[in-house]
Amino acid sequence: MKLIFTLHVIFSYLFIVYAYKPVFLMHGIMTGSLSMDLIKTRIEEKHPGTIVYNTDRFGGWSSLENMWYQTQEIGKDLLNITKQHPDGIHVLGYSQGALLARTILQTFPEHNVHNFISLSGPQAGQYGTNFLHLIFPDLALKSAFELFYSRVGQHTSVGNYWNDPYHQSLYMEYSQYLPFVNNEIKSNSSSSFKGGIVKLNQMILIGGPDDNVITPWESSQFGYYGVNNTVVNLIDRDIYKDDLIGLKTLDDAGKLKMITVPGVDHFMWHLNVSIVDNFILPYLD
Repeated sequence: MKLIFTLHVIFSYLFIVYAYKPVFLMHGIMTGSLSMDLIKTRIEEKHPGTIVYNTDRFGGWSSLENMWYQTQEIGKDLLNITKQHPDGIHVLGYSQGALLARTILQTFPEHNVHNFISLSGPQAGQYGTNFLHLIFPDLALKSAFELFYSRVGQHTSVGNYWNDPYHQSLYMEYSQYLPFVNNEIKSNSSSSFKGGIVKLNQMILIGGPDDNVITPWESSQFGYYGVNNTVVNLIDRDIYKDDLIGLKTLDDAGKLKMITVPGVDHFMWHLNVSIVDNFILPYLD
């Protein structure tokens, strides 16, 4: 009996030591937790015993709420979860949820998130007809800035990260969200915004050229439009060269992973088993 008890204690200890870290999932725009069920189920199948938190907060139309408001509300949830898991958790966000999740890590730098996975998220912003017309079918691309760079437009999540390459002065003047999150505009939170990123064990940025929604698709890896509508990759942008939010720091330490997968449409990233198996599960230790 004593031997059985001893073995039970040993195996229980080993399970605690080697158990997979919990995972927090953040859905995309105009959807909810159901859209992330395939990822949740696959994690539970391949990594038995993993606790998966699949939030349904700000689902459907409420996903258009201001990004700062969503950040504060979901951020409180995430911090409460991390307190239950002092050894750390992983966070995965899809589409708008990837940008939202990243903002939470910056806004609450006291987090204990281990790895952060951004699945086709508009990390450098968004400017494209396909995405725009999903939400605002009658809004013309070239004049969208008139709505988004206004008091009304900044009440919407899309307006918060709309990054019009032809109206950069208005973007910097009127956008109340993305220029601050990316430390393009300095604020009292700039240092903590960077601190919430550099403490990560790894940041994994997943995207691909056949996304057809995130525009340019390189935004999923912090690339964006430069002059003459050409795309400038991350390492040639100021956000990297000047290490504005810590991406260069992560990269220099081997903690920044950029994964490019061709042939995947935007609406399939979170519904593709091979994506989960090959590019997500390896980072959920």
